[in-house]
Amino acid sequence: MFKSIGVIELKSVPKGVEATDAALKSAGVEMVAAHPACPGKYEIILTGSISNVTASVDHVVEKFGSYVIDSSIMGRIDEQVITALFGTQQGVKKGSLGLIETFSAATTIKAADIAVKTARVDIYDLRVSRGMGGKGVVLLTGEVGDVTAAVEAGSSYAKQSGQLSSNAVIAAPHEELWNQL
Repeated sequence: MFKSIGVIELKSVPKGVEATDAALKSAGVEMVAAHPACPGKYEIILTGSISNVTASVDHVVEKFGSYVIDSSIMGRIDEQVITALFGTQQGVKKGSLGLIETFSAATTIKAADIAVKTARVDIYDLRVSRGMGGKGVVLLTGEVGDVTAAVEAGSSYAKQSGQLSSNAVIAAPHEELWNQL
């Protein structure tokens, strides 16, 4: 079964907590994360079947609409993205390193999905919002040509949506850099 991701950003922490409860009770979804995000926002990330994620996100948007800053539903997400969101991926320090930084969690997740579907790359790390001023970043590894293509594709999506902060490709990262990441 293909999984989907739903992301909801709210402008109130108490309403965010309440919305998380409503989302979890409204459909058969699983919570990836729910937490305050800089600056003073609350972010909810859900996963499950497309119909359940859609029902859950729609319920929250309907019930908490005046507090919702943004919401997004992404279907048929690559399993690597789901694993990275749960923090259970085994990042391998190999080859080249590519980075895509965006201004929103939803855009980072979608850019990561596009990147891994574009070329033979692995997600080394996927960070959204916490400790990043509300931004997100995906780190990709693989052969330099694949990493370059993946970063270009993910960055193109983020740029078109007005959410690209920056990107980089490092062909052969220094060992100390790998150890720091």
